[in-house]
Amino acid sequence: MVIGSISETMDLYGVTPSVGRLYGAMYFHKDPMTLDEMKEELGMSKPSMSTAVRKLQENEMVQKAWKKGERKDMYIAEKDFFKSFAEFFCKKWEKEVTVNLEATVKAEAILEEILLDPEVSEETRQETIRCYTQLKESKVYYKWLKSLVDSFRTGDIYNYLPKDRKK
Repeated sequence: MVIGSISETMDLYGVTPSVGRLYGAMYFHKDPMTLDEMKEELGMSKPSMSTAVRKLQENEMVQKAWKKGERKDMYIAEKDFFKSFAEFFCKKWEKEVTVNLEATVKAEAILEEILLDPEVSEETRQETIRCYTQLKESKVYYKWLKSLVDSFRTGDIYNYLPKDRKK
């Protein structure tokens, strides 16, 4: 039941329900698992398991594990949902900040050139000012988002939103 619900919501993390089922199975499995063990438990092909594990590793929801005497690669699920959530979304948010701030800086430079052009019509000048203002306002959001990411990375977010509200 819980594994099914985990698999249904894994689209938030950019993975398919079958990858979500794998994560759910690994989450409840006490020991690290080989691809063969995953294949047996879920009835999927080994290449499918390998692809799924790779995707979960990219999302930092699964990591390689070592077990004495075992020669095959083994993997274990991250059991800390807070860590998984923070790592996944921080990566996405950092990408949003980086990509959009770079574009904003480039666009601002172009708009500044237009504003300095004495031959630009008043209508174009007003539209340029409007766009320039919007870009400046968007930077407030990106700076806030960067601060949010930093608060997750440092753990400061949990001072404001404790993991356990009972404390």
